[in-house]
Amino acid sequence: MIVGGKQGKREKTMRIQDKIRLKISDLDTYGPITIVAFGDSVTHGAVGPGELNYETVYWNRLRKKILPLCGEIPVNVINAGIGGTTAKASVLRIDTQVLNHTPDLIIVCFGLNDVNGPLEDYLGALREIFARCRVACEVVFLTPNMLNTYVAEDTEAKYLTYAAKTAEMQNSGKFDLYINSAVALAKEMGIPVCDCYAKWKEMSKTQDTTLLLANRINHPTTEMHELFAQSLFDLLFSDAGSSAVGDLMFEN
Repeated sequence: MIVGGKQGKREKTMRIQDKIRLKISDLDTYGPITIVAFGDSVTHGAVGPGELNYETVYWNRLRKKILPLCGEIPVNVINAGIGGTTAKASVLRIDTQVLNHTPDLIIVCFGLNDVNGPLEDYLGALREIFARCRVACEVVFLTPNMLNTYVAEDTEAKYLTYAAKTAEMQNSGKFDLYINSAVALAKEMGIPVCDCYAKWKEMSKTQDTTLLLANRINHPTTEMHELFAQSLFDLLFSDAGSSAVGDLMFEN
């Protein structure tokens, strides 16, 4: 189970690992489990070009994994993902789109768009997000997937120039620097890390990870959202069951 982060001052806040054991009679006091997924297009539900899928997105898969543990306690997920946004731009919506929902857990997942800007902007924004969110409830930093490593033949024509740019950022180590720096910051601040980026890097040793991206740039296929969901579940509920995620091989 995860530890770390500060508990909020509200008397009705508790860890979801404990909340799943509550009874229906406790709902008046503690309410349902509420999770906010705070991020960019992947959290928003983007898959292929112009395609959104809220059924297969990682946070919905996570919700379905948690439900069997909860008995009489509902599980709600607030989708606070916005396609194309960055951590820096999202600081302004922490109160209105995240904290106003009185969450029990906040999943923070940024980086895919932040790599287009200065590293200090990304880290500064994450620092503020982590600091402001952890006083309210549990927080997890979910690292994103890899970018493409080459321009695939089936990349949509209008994205070819950007696909070349993202491939360069991945292959040059720039994206590694951004994500590794973000992981170091989260650990420094006591924020648990669900490091799916490291899992993608490991898969890249034996698989063509560009083919695991639905838009061939930065949006994982619907099947790959399972990696995020299972990894989060394992981090949150390590005593609830084991996972074979580390041993999975995904078809290209």
